[in-house]
Parts: sequence; structure tokens; C-alpha cells
Amino acid sequence: MAKLTPMLKQYLDIKKQYPDALLFFRLGDFYEMFGEDAEVGARELSITLTSREAGKGRRLPMCGVPYHAADRYVATLVGKGYKVAICEQMEDPQTAKGVVHREVIRLVTPGTVTDDEMLEAKSNNYLAAISKGAHGYGLAYTDITTGEFAGTECTGREAKALLLDEIARLQPAEVLLAPGLEDLHETLQHIGGSMTCNICSEEAFSYERACRALKEQFQCSSLIGFGCDRYVLCTSAAGAVLDYLQTTQKTVLSHLQSLRIYATQKYMVLDPATRRNLELTGTLRTGQKQGSLLGVLDETMTAMGGRVMRQWLEQPSMDLVEINDRLDGVAELVDKGLLREQCRRLLRDVYDLERLVGKIGCGSANARDLIALKESLEKISPLKELLTNFDSPLVQRLHVELDELGDVVGLLEASIEPDPPTGLREGNLIRAGYHPEIDRLRSICREGKGWIAALEQEERARTGIKSLKVGFNKVFGYYIEVTKANLAAVPPDYERKQTLANAERYITPALKEKENLILGAEERVIELEYQVFTQVRAAVAQEGERIQRTARAVAQLDVLCALAYVAVKYNMVRPEIDDSTQIIIKGGRHLIVESLLEDVEFVPNDAHLDTDENRIIILTGPNMAGKSTYL
Repeated sequence: MAKLTPMLKQYLDIKKQYPDALLFFRLGDFYEMFGEDAEVGARELSITLTSREAGKGRRLPMCGVPYHAADRYVATLVGKGYKVAICEQMEDPQTAKGVVHREVIRLVTPGTVTDDEMLEAKSNNYLAAISKGAHGYGLAYTDITTGEFAGTECTGREAKALLLDEIARLQPAEVLLAPGLEDLHETLQHIGGSMTCNICSEEAFSYERACRALKEQFQCSSLIGFGCDRYVLCTSAAGAVLDYLQTTQKTVLSHLQSLRIYATQKYMVLDPATRRNLELTGTLRTGQKQGSLLGVLDETMTAMGGRVMRQWLEQPSMDLVEINDRLDGVAELVDKGLLREQCRRLLRDVYDLERLVGKIGCGSANARDLIALKESLEKISPLKELLTNFDSPLVQRLHVELDELGDVVGLLEASIEPDPPTGLREGNLIRAGYHPEIDRLRSICREGKGWIAALEQEERARTGIKSLKVGFNKVFGYYIEVTKANLAAVPPDYERKQTLANAERYITPALKEKENLILGAEERVIELEYQVFTQVRAAVAQEGERIQRTARAVAQLDVLCALAYVAVKYNMVRPEIDDSTQIIIKGGRHLIVESLLEDVEFVPNDAHLDTDENRIIILTGPNMAGKSTYL
């Protein structure tokens, strides 16, 4: 084999560590792919496939995408089920000795996507893991963008059916399977057509390893409070999830604060066929939200509320107290319409707190994300004040759970510029007055640039050259430019820097000294601002659990307000829910059908079912008479 260049050897060494991923290899302003990766990338992204010299007489296929537009290309590949390893330059190419050091900083997979462009705001993006034992299955799942981390166990004769029902509900983007569960692969992909399945090692599902990892993640000495001692299979699956996240994200996920283990018996079991036929979240024909029950009910103002609305519909509670608490809250919001609409106006300006905390916990949040967090938290105090006017138990609990987080708001108000740039290495992140050294360096930059602005007038007066200009570029720094027609008037202290077609560029010792002062201060202030920003972000991350708790309360309030809004809009009445065996409906209307009708009145129907004499309804009538609507 021909001898490889040092750069290609580095590429192949890194590629060996990620054989099942497409490697985005940073070269200057591009992410490049080589070999088979390039062939796949060019085909799937519809970009040009080229080649480069890989040694004497050998050419290697290659293609690339601009680094600043990489997110949309990664989104396309991940959406098609590929994994993408992001390999960055870890040192400045201008100062590096030999080949620039590179490392994979993140492995993007369908279940670990964090970029907003790749996510649907009102849907979760789950990564799940399934373990198997003598009595059934363990299931754990997380959405790393929100910090949700939960699991359950499916046991008994119907264990596999229960597991598949849960998977159908969650629709995870990616599933990790324990060894021996290869037979589930095809079944799971049938349930979710775009679901990616991975067979993991036995070690990844080790219960002892899982316990150690979860204790370290949650910073606790015992997992008894989470129920991990009683739910071994679920705990093993949770450990596999955590192991996979640590492998792919390569950063501390501080926003994963706890593991919620639940019993499937607490919720209504709905098999995949029932979910489809009821059109809970998507229509039977197209799968679209519009035309489904969720499409009618989802008048939520926040992305968080939209996700909770979906969860309540997809996992109906069987807890009578919980159901009636929700109904009490909706009923009071129906009655107090003015207060409800005031709440909704405030909720409209609340960003996605859960995903903002997720970004902060992953260390990927920028300054604009922190400003969005601050502006959202500023709405909590007036929301909390409004909730003092309500008496229903659930709304009162939400009032208590809303944390105004004044300390976090104060920190962000004092530290972060109100209108910062998107990038973190551009400066202008930190507010004036927050950090004395940053203020001092900025003052040096301002004074220096003022001196240079005045220099042009001074040199024109001194030399008599009216067309003399002082300019700057990144290659040569600051310079004095004189046209060739005026070269005879150039003073002896000017040092030639660059020759152009129609002019010469010069520097002076004073200009060079001032340039070193300005550029040195600019470099130091940008680096210092970045360091201070990461400190502020880390301080906010420490309060992640409080923000998450507030986010959950905001989301539930949003759902209650939305349901109340829909109830008023469609003149709905509150049902009476009890533990009897009767279903009595008087003047029932089909909400979805009615919402689609224009200038046509829906004909209401009654229904009476019980476990005695009214166990069966025989429904007859011609085609188009409305039998399916009644059902």
C-alpha cells in the first residue's frame, strides 16, 4: 500500500474508533468525509463526490460540507438513520506543530439529537433501552433535550405485549437492545418505521455497573429512593442508556437529575392498533396531527405544554384522584376566563425551559439561550401571582411548584449582554460592569482604536499627503497606505510593509506598538469573556433541578389552560368520573368531526353502557349514517 499522508493516517486512525458512523472530519472551514463515508455522504446529501491523492497512484473519494452549515447536513443524515461522529480541530492550525490534533467531540445518533433544527418542538425524542430477565423485560428511556429519564418493567404472561405497547406509545428514535433480544429488532421497526435499533454488550446492561453509574450521575449514596433495588431489569436498562449517552455525548449531562420508575398498571393500556384507530395524535390515513384528537385539543402556548398534552393523551391516567384533580383545574379555568387568558398571554412569551436546561446541562447553550432563559423566568413571578386566585388542588400545587428563581434571573441580568452574538468566540457576551478585567481590556481596545482613527488626520497633516489612509486587515494588521504618486513625500520613519499595484503600505514603530496593544487586548478579552460565560453557564446548570421543576409546573398549567380554552370554544361540559361500571353519555358530540364541520350542526347522540343489562349496543344504519362517528 502506498504511504499515506500524515493527515489521512490521522483520519483513518480516528475512523477505526467509529466504524459504524460517518466521520465529519474538520479541515479548516469544512467537514470532510473520505472513502466509503464520502460515497455514502455524497449520495444521501446530494453533494459532489470528488477525490484526492492518497499516496502514489492512489486516489481516495472525498466530499465535504461547510462547517457553519453542518447542522442541516447532520440532520439529514441522522433523519435517515445514520450516526455522525463530529471530529474537531482541538488546536489552532497556525500554531500547531505537525498535524493538527483532532478529536471526536460528539457522536450524533437518532436518539441523542440535541440541535433545535433536528427536533420537533412539541414532541419528545427518546432514546430507549430494553433488557430481559426470567420474568419479563426492563425498559428505560430518556429525552436528553429535556432531562426526562424514566422506566418500567413489563412482567407476567403478557410481558412482551406490554413492552410493545409502551414502545408504540413512546415511539423512540433509537433503541438499545441487550444481547439475546435480536428477535425484537424486526418487530420494533414494524412498530416505528424510522426506529434505529442497536445490539449492545452484556456489560452495558450489567446491574452492578448500572447502580454505580446512576449513583455517580445523581450524586447519591443509595438508589433505594428511586426503586432501583426492586426493579432490577429497569435499572439495568437505565444503566445502558446512561452508558450510551456518556459514550456519545462526551460531556457531563448534569440535567439528568433522577430516574422515575413507574408501574404500567397506573395507566390505561392501549395497543398500537387501538392508538391508530382512535387517532389520538395522528390521523389513520396520513398520520398527521391535524385531524386527530391532539390536533383539536392542543391549544398550548409552549412547547413544554405541547409535549405534556401529548403524554396525557398517549398515556391516560387510571388514577381517579389524579383525573378529577385535572378536571377540577380545567373547570376553574373555564369559569375564570379573564384570569385564564391572562395566564395564556404570559405563557406565550415563555421559551422551552426544559430544552434550554438540556442545552445548559450538555454545555452547548450559547449566550442567546441564557437570555431566552432569563426572559422566560421573568414571566414566572406574574404567573405565580395570578395563581393565587385559584382554589382547585392541582392549580394550588402548581402555584407552590413555580419557583421564581430570582437568583438565576439576577445573575443573568447582571452578566450577559441583552443582545449577544450567536457564537461564543466573537466577544460581546458579558455585560459591562460585571467583570472589571473585561471592562479594562475593552477600554484599551476603545482608546487604541480612537488613537488610530486620529492617526490618519495627524499623518496627513505631517506629510502633506491628503489621500493617505490608515487601514487594517487580518493578514498584515494596521498599516498606512500611500498612493504611488505620493511616494516622494513618505517620511523616513515609515517602514515598507506591502506593495500593491497602485500603492505602498507602511508601518511605524508607534503604530506597531499600538497594534500589539489593541490586538493583544482583543484576543485576551474574547478569551476571558468565553471563560466568564462558561462560569455563568455552569452556575445556572447548578440550579437545573429547580428550573426543571418550574418547567414541569408551567407545562401542566399550559395544558390545563389549553383544555379550558377548547372547552369554552366548543361548549363542552365537565364529565363525572367515578369507579362505577357505567358509561352514560347524553348529547355526546364527536369533537374532531365537529371541529371540521363548517356551517353544519353536529347531531348529538346518547349512550348507556354498564355491566348488567346494557353490556352491548347493536348499531345499525346505512352507509354514511354516522356509525363510525358514534363509535
